[in-house]
Amino acid sequence: MVDILHQVGVVAPLDEVYRAVSTPEGLAGWWTVDTTGKSEVGEQLAFRFGELGGFDMEVLALDPAGHVRWKVVDGPPEWIGTEVDWQLKQRGAYTNVLFKHEGWREPVEFMHHCSTKWATFLLSLKGLVETGRGRPSPDDVKIDDWN
Repeated sequence: MVDILHQVGVVAPLDEVYRAVSTPEGLAGWWTVDTTGKSEVGEQLAFRFGELGGFDMEVLALDPAGHVRWKVVDGPPEWIGTEVDWQLKQRGAYTNVLFKHEGWREPVEFMHHCSTKWATFLLSLKGLVETGRGRPSPDDVKIDDWN
C-alpha cells in the first residue's frame, strides 16, 4: 500500500480549521463548490467536479479536538477503499494540518496527479481560513490534462 502525505500550517485557531475540513459548507469553500451530504459518523459526503466525476466518502471519525477521517466508497477505482485522514495540531498561531490519503494499491500515474491536486487544495484550504477566499473547483488550479 502507498500513501499520499502533506502538511500545511494555517494561521488560525484549530476550531476554524476543523470546521473547514469537517462540514459540507467548509469543504465547499476550498475543495469543490459541489459538496453535499451529512458530516456525521456513519453518514456520507459527496464531492463532485463537474464532468470529471467525483467521490463519495463515508465519515469514519469526527473529533473537534483535531481529527477527521473518511473512507472512499465510490469514485475512481484507484480511490475506492482508500481513506483520507486529517490530523490538526495547534502550535502557537498555527494549526498544522497533517494530511494522509492512505491505502493506494500502487503508485500509478493518477496517484501522482492526485498528490499534486491535494497540495493545491490544501493551499486553497489555507487561503479560505486565513483570508476568507479559497480556490475550490471549478476555480481550482489546473495542473495537467486530467483537469
